[in-house]
Amino acid sequence: MTGSTFEEITKVEPEKSLLLPLKKKAGRNNQGRLTVRHRGGGAKRRLRIIDFKRDKAGVPGKVAAIEYDPNRSANIALIYYADGEKRYILAPVGLSVGDTISSGSDAEVKPGNALPLKLIPTGTQIHNIELKRGRGGQVVRSAGVAAQLMAKEGNYALVRLPSSEVRRIPSDCLATIGQVGNADHQNIKLGKAGRKRWLGWRPTVRGSAMSPRDHPHGGGEGRSPIGMPGPKTPWGKPALGYKTRKSKISDKMIVKRRGK
Repeated sequence: MTGSTFEEITKVEPEKSLLLPLKKKAGRNNQGRLTVRHRGGGAKRRLRIIDFKRDKAGVPGKVAAIEYDPNRSANIALIYYADGEKRYILAPVGLSVGDTISSGSDAEVKPGNALPLKLIPTGTQIHNIELKRGRGGQVVRSAGVAAQLMAKEGNYALVRLPSSEVRRIPSDCLATIGQVGNADHQNIKLGKAGRKRWLGWRPTVRGSAMSPRDHPHGGGEGRSPIGMPGPKTPWGKPALGYKTRKSKISDKMIVKRRGK
């Protein structure tokens, strides 16, 4: 079993003005029906309001603390702005208490600052990238990840995402400089089943261990092959290679697909 050392964390109690209650769904929808299996239980959490939009242009902010967030893999930074407002942002590598950050067109190119893609030098590592101006950062937000600004073409910037996909993004969209912190998150080994339960995950049972009435993989004497070309879900849908992407509108924005 391994865990995080929490060396970066400087403040244990969260900022009360930036908290919201978080109700558990246990994998159920608004009708009470189970729509996501193997969820339920887990430690009680409260939602931290994260500023993904970074829309306080021209107002400098000071890093007051680096905090743990139970709702994401990355750590978060508490920012005190010059006008008295407090906000949480994703904590990038190299950001520490006492540093000053800003956002907007006149911001300096350094970790934690948010700028439009057209003003960021080519080759820079970025995260928390907008796909539509004003919507807020939607991609590259997990612990330890970073995208790279590859080139600029007219009104678009070419960005290589952590999946190796190269994507065309409008050049007036905001992105934050640097790599998301807490990169050691990927090395954590939970070590026991109970720790998985604390995270809100319930047990999973293999389909091949069930009976034929409970799962398409079930039945057979001893350990048997599943007896079909590919695995299926309990409801008979293909479990692998089943295309779920409905809208193809954004295909024109993908220059190079991931893994190809």
